[in-house]
Amino acid sequence: MTPVDDLWYLADEASQQAEQTYHRLADRHEEYLEFETTKYVSRRRFRTVATRIRDNGAPYGAHTLTYRPGDELLLVRHDALDLWVLPGGQTDGDETFREAAARELREEAGIDARFEGLGMLGRVTFHSQNHTTWGILPLFEARAESAEPTVADPDGEITDAQWFAELPPDTRDREQLVRWREQL
Repeated sequence: MTPVDDLWYLADEASQQAEQTYHRLADRHEEYLEFETTKYVSRRRFRTVATRIRDNGAPYGAHTLTYRPGDELLLVRHDALDLWVLPGGQTDGDETFREAAARELREEAGIDARFEGLGMLGRVTFHSQNHTTWGILPLFEARAESAEPTVADPDGEITDAQWFAELPPDTRDREQLVRWREQL
């Protein structure tokens, strides 16, 4: 007997949750940039992100666009990706996306910030073989209230945190971040 492939069902559930989450965030916030990106992933990775999306609409949790006077942007070094990225991550329990973004900002960079709303809202589409789903990526905008970053990442993924006036070439989603900074 051949096992039934349930990925099509999981992908459909995930897409429905993403749609609801997108509208919930879009209805609560006004001025933000939107972007889209596409990822081609393995079947195993597809199952992982589709499960996360089904649970709350977001494959990667929430992140923070943290800036300080002089328009410097805070980035953290994610060693496994070998890239500079925005601080952020998955929600824990009943946390909202904004609460998760604030917690991750403190853990990954030791920075407290005043959150000002949604800065960007991404749509990430995933493909694996003949399966497709999508999720949202909320990026909250925040003004730093503390100055010097200190890494205290409990997951051990983040090894550095720095302010950048010019984004390094190895910054994840660099093009979208440049667009966001131009509107500041």
